[in-house]
Amino acid sequence: MSILVAVDLSPASEKVVEAAGRIAKLNGAAVYILHAAEPEPDFVGYDAGPEVVRTQVAQELRREHRDVQALAEMLRGDGIDATALLVRGPTVETTLKEAESLKAELIVLGSHGHGAVYDVLVGSYSAGIIRRSKLPVLVVPIRDSCCLLYTSDAADDASSV
Repeated sequence: MSILVAVDLSPASEKVVEAAGRIAKLNGAAVYILHAAEPEPDFVGYDAGPEVVRTQVAQELRREHRDVQALAEMLRGDGIDATALLVRGPTVETTLKEAESLKAELIVLGSHGHGAVYDVLVGSYSAGIIRRSKLPVLVVPIRDSCCLLYTSDAADDASSV
């Protein structure tokens, strides 16, 4: 079994990884920790920018790489086979593509629970994954102390996919 854990590298990511680690340990599963970094803008007239901007972007990507590696190391310290991945691209599409590529059997992610108005204006990453995933999805709430907010079983939704 393999589990894809999508993280945003916020302080709450550790809680999401810990929840996935508990599942992995119970099932002997491998864990892939994925951070989908912001894609490069691809609109007409985009220029890579001055060297200072390129340097800043490179530093940010190195920091994100270190952070996702640290999350994987946390699981490895518990004896779990964990791999860190940093991929640039639109978050929902990138997550689903990686899940398929890695043959993941479960996607685990966090939900910040911003509320309906925020979701309408900005969109909800977790809702996008739940709607479009063909795999079961486990959403770990960030604000609450409990472990499970919502699960989706692809078999239940097979007719709507």
